Amino acid sequence: MLKERDSLASRTFPITRRRFVQGIAATGAIAAFDPGGWAASAERKPQTPQILSGTRFDLMIDSLPVNFTGHRAVATAVNGSVPGPTLRFKEGDTVTVAVTNRLKVPSSIHWHALRLPADMDGVPGLSFPGIAPKETFVYHFPVVQNGTYWYHSHSRFQEQTGLLGAIIIDPQHKHEIEFDREYVVMFSDWTDADPEIIFRNLKQQSGYYNFHQRTVGTFFSDIKKMGLRKTLDDRLAWGRMNMTPTDISDVSGATYTYLLNGNPANANWTALFQPGERIRLRFINGSSDTFVDVRIPGLPMSVVAADGNDIEPVTVDEFRMGVAEVYDVIVKPADDVAYTIFAQSEDRTGFARGTLAPREGMTAPVPQMDPRPMRTMVDMGMGGMAGAAGMNMAGIDGMTKKDMQGMNIGGAKPSAKSNGSSAAKQSTPEINMSNVNESETPAMEMKQRVAGMEMGNAAGTIPFPQPGPNAMPLMLPPEALRPKKLEPANPVHLKLGPQVDMVPTMVSERLNDPGDGLENNGRRVLKYADIRARYRGVDPRPPSREIELHLTGNMKRFIWGFNAEKFSSAEPIQLKLGERIRIVLVNDTMMEHPIHLHGLWSELENGHGELNPYKHTVIVKPSERLSYLVSADTPGKWAFHCHLLYHMEAGMFRTVVVS
Repeated sequence: MLKERDSLASRTFPITRRRFVQGIAATGAIAAFDPGGWAASAERKPQTPQILSGTRFDLMIDSLPVNFTGHRAVATAVNGSVPGPTLRFKEGDTVTVAVTNRLKVPSSIHWHALRLPADMDGVPGLSFPGIAPKETFVYHFPVVQNGTYWYHSHSRFQEQTGLLGAIIIDPQHKHEIEFDREYVVMFSDWTDADPEIIFRNLKQQSGYYNFHQRTVGTFFSDIKKMGLRKTLDDRLAWGRMNMTPTDISDVSGATYTYLLNGNPANANWTALFQPGERIRLRFINGSSDTFVDVRIPGLPMSVVAADGNDIEPVTVDEFRMGVAEVYDVIVKPADDVAYTIFAQSEDRTGFARGTLAPREGMTAPVPQMDPRPMRTMVDMGMGGMAGAAGMNMAGIDGMTKKDMQGMNIGGAKPSAKSNGSSAAKQSTPEINMSNVNESETPAMEMKQRVAGMEMGNAAGTIPFPQPGPNAMPLMLPPEALRPKKLEPANPVHLKLGPQVDMVPTMVSERLNDPGDGLENNGRRVLKYADIRARYRGVDPRPPSREIELHLTGNMKRFIWGFNAEKFSSAEPIQLKLGERIRIVLVNDTMMEHPIHLHGLWSELENGHGELNPYKHTVIVKPSERLSYLVSADTPGKWAFHCHLLYHMEAGMFRTVVVS
């Protein structure tokens, strides 16, 4: 573990009146103050986080008075702003980030989805002790990937109070998809309330913040739509399950103010363009508990990257972002008019908003929010899905059809599914592997280069490079690529009880489902089935074993976990360094869960074979079963959790040990 004192540790950073004013301005708050120093005006000016670039970064975590709502509050800021500064790295560099904690409590920064040594990952209690008050921790790691990422605290609820920021990693070579300008668009959910109180309220009454329960009025409305018998049957079914179809989000817009780059909707943050330019928008959902549905009315979006990895462009009008997900899009506004960047919360209780315009001061109409979605019996795992794909994940001889579909056994020819994509255009030069001496490669070297190409080693014990134009699939003998008899997962037997309040009778693969509230809305909505990698990954090996994890919970008690176990009572998941596994996730709850595995890529099995996309956060819909492949190529203790902050703190967290 690398931990050292730095010159920053001896400095002091008092919150002077001047710095206080700068901090308020940095949060897009107000410009006038009362005698006590708190905000006294509702006037707002939009702000954009500062961009820092290079290989050496000095960051300071501190408390900052803010006013996003017309009421005074205190945020956790980085370098005096919320969000913190955008960090710009260059692929191939080694960066040093000295982080000083000026809080009265321990803190941390986790580099979300960056491939780095475990002791630099920034999760207190695993391979890192956290950053004590008045201490400086120096992160030092190689940058081995490119794309859009983000950072945030992994210490209790500091992420909710503002400790987050964007990361842009420029590729070593030019971008494959050209653009003229780029902007980070980072969403977050702010609350003036103490997150500890929010968590306590949820534990005492999980529906505490749900103000859209069904009423007598909706009962009679449903009778008009469905008839008395169906309405009664529906009410009785939900009653027997002790559930409500209005449970969409834990915390709603009644408590949250939704921010775009730290700006509330009335601040009208604006990105400028010239008609005809290609604009890259790097969307990041840095919220603690809110899914957002993003669109730019009147302007199609070409989605070109998912979670930092290039994909074949998909033209859509709208996409859903789970907490922690990242999408890059290209837009081409041709006219001299303004467009609204609109992100409504999944429960339709609020929105974040910005503007894309040729000049400052321009605005465009803000659309009405869509109707509130309702959970259905499909979400409860009680039928209605056509073709329960995914219910039987154990395929022929231990492989699923997805493994067989498009698999490149020889490693030299592209899959038929490539259809002329850039992955199909990749050449696979012959390499004399006898020239590679693995013993000369350090154990923690993050890349291996042969003849200008990037690869891992055949044992999978040196981290594989990110899929890209220079990444070459491993040259392995045919027997290493043949289907293996898959070691089955340990059976999971769930029973109703304090940890589990529902067990679906039917789970299904829902990769072609855009999500509750987005079906048949007249817009082209991105689905997981649409996401196809632009470049194939390096590791073509089939998995040797399968790990099945059920996402479980008790809504009334606000208890969450994997396989009906909270983190406090669960054993770590053990992986052998170099092995190739399949993780199967089964959502036995009625809420979506964005699941994030630290330190390793998750290759979502969505039907595209060798072009399955690489992601770092995967949404698992209610009563859904999906799977992804993981190469355990980096040793250490890694966090594996739901990225809904309150779910993670309530127990949906595991440790994955690669050794």
